[in-house]
Amino acid sequence: MFVISRIDFTQPLAPGAPRLRYAFGTPREVLAAHALHEVRGVLDAVHAAAEQGRWCVGFVRYEAAAAFDAALLTHASDGPLAWFAVYDAPLPWSAPDAEPPAQVTWTDSPDRATFDAALAQIQQAIAAGELYQVNHTAPLRGTLQGSPQALFAALQRAQPGGYAAHIDTGGEQVLSVSPELFFDWQDAPEGGRLLTRPMKGTAPRGATPEDDALQAAHLRTAPKERAENVMIVDLLRNDVSRIALPHSVRVPVLFATQALPTVWQMTSDVTARTRPGTTLTEVFAALFPCGSVTGAPKVRAMQMIHALEGAPRGVYCGAVGVVRPAGPLGAQGQHAVAATFNVPIRTVVLRAEGAQTRATCGIGSGITSGALADAEWQEWQHKRAFVERASQPFDLLETLALKTGTFQHLDEHLARLQSATAHFGVPWDAAAVSQCLQALAAGHAEGAWRVRLLLDATGTPRAEAFALQPTAEPVRLQLAPRPLAEAHSEFVRYKTTRRAHYAAFAPTTPGVFDTVLWNTAGEITEGTFGNIAALIDGRWVTPPLSSGLLPGVGRAVALREGRVVEAVLRVADVPRVQGWAFINSLRGWLAAELD
Repeated sequence: MFVISRIDFTQPLAPGAPRLRYAFGTPREVLAAHALHEVRGVLDAVHAAAEQGRWCVGFVRYEAAAAFDAALLTHASDGPLAWFAVYDAPLPWSAPDAEPPAQVTWTDSPDRATFDAALAQIQQAIAAGELYQVNHTAPLRGTLQGSPQALFAALQRAQPGGYAAHIDTGGEQVLSVSPELFFDWQDAPEGGRLLTRPMKGTAPRGATPEDDALQAAHLRTAPKERAENVMIVDLLRNDVSRIALPHSVRVPVLFATQALPTVWQMTSDVTARTRPGTTLTEVFAALFPCGSVTGAPKVRAMQMIHALEGAPRGVYCGAVGVVRPAGPLGAQGQHAVAATFNVPIRTVVLRAEGAQTRATCGIGSGITSGALADAEWQEWQHKRAFVERASQPFDLLETLALKTGTFQHLDEHLARLQSATAHFGVPWDAAAVSQCLQALAAGHAEGAWRVRLLLDATGTPRAEAFALQPTAEPVRLQLAPRPLAEAHSEFVRYKTTRRAHYAAFAPTTPGVFDTVLWNTAGEITEGTFGNIAALIDGRWVTPPLSSGLLPGVGRAVALREGRVVEAVLRVADVPRVQGWAFINSLRGWLAAELD
């Protein structure tokens, strides 16, 4: 059986060391456990292989927990409990061949009513003193069109760094881009070094640099987030102590914040010296599953997870990693062993079902006594943003006015585009973009043109021009019949070709120019292709970015010129509005009327 694997792991016990970034071809053997009594034997064999100088890449499913403690309750497994491919040596990482972008259509997502009921049951158990925290999860399910390799590349662009792995077992493919370290362990005759880094506590990224800093500060100081984190730190300290030399368990870092593309996360470090002779199996027996994906106390939390979650978690919330030789041969003719495993959150698992490839991705959060249903549900939406970003290809987009051969507000548009490339991890080549625009302008020296400047995932620019017709004023606007649920998503804050959320509100009534959108808090945000201003209480106002909208270039010009000021504008304020305006860089300021 031909198996291909890739790993792209940081080395947390060796700060500054190069990433473990390798590819793997056909293995010399595959070690797999399909029953609980086989799990320890597989891990022992993996440890022995690394002692002989071999590399092992694989995973342990969440449902393997009872192999280490019969009290840890799970559903029956839907695949191998442990699976590792053994290699003589890794191959250099090489970029996969260029392929068409992959797409995942997610058709089955957690529903709010079920989520609320589960949260209520958890909090009832917490109030009764049964436990302190439960990590509640649910799966997204969908169908992949395209290659797993293309999807993995998109996932890595959406969630760079961390502990990424693509493992193809022949029966399923694991595409993990987890930012969370389960453990990094390096054994030594005198005792090994062990680091665990649980990730508990989440906040969304801010719409502006100032808001982003406030979100990070709130995460560091919020009692609920700190309590969620410290509960799991205490659990991990206890777990680590089972294999640690006396008095060696430490917490050198507590409540650190880590910036990810779509969320802030809080991590803490628990370290120890492991006893001489400790084996990989003993490390797993002490730590698995990681407390960050169970809750505390672990046994009772896993019982509640079993009751609330109707299916096995699988590789999600288990462990994915690499076990390898560390250093030269020792006196006994064996290598010391190093092992690095992630907690496979932010992970997609693929399986063939007939002619289709089914995709599954788990989403979850830690529920404590202070958890609020609305906030936890919103956290799930923030956490799934990584896979939403990777699931559909898109280009970055700027729409500019070109008049008599001159681009209007060009510097502002390029600054916004460059900001989007930084956010989405797209290469930025200012010279190539400039050359692309100059070439288009040279062919459109007369008249007025609507120009679309696009950057694909590789940073390659292209530009298109369309005749720009004058717009009669006032334009007619309509109020959206429902809130825009995606108002705070990155595909609102940044302009891209992914516009289905806007298209759903596009006017269908003849003569209506655009739709005035509003968020779930009842705050007016923007139109589907421009910003909005309103004359209220004798002054022109435009919604602030914190309401959830694109930072339009035309809007920025109006603010800079003092024509408008930022102020929250609510749907309830509409009867008091004395005048409306539609603003974008392409058409400028247009007088408007709201139907």
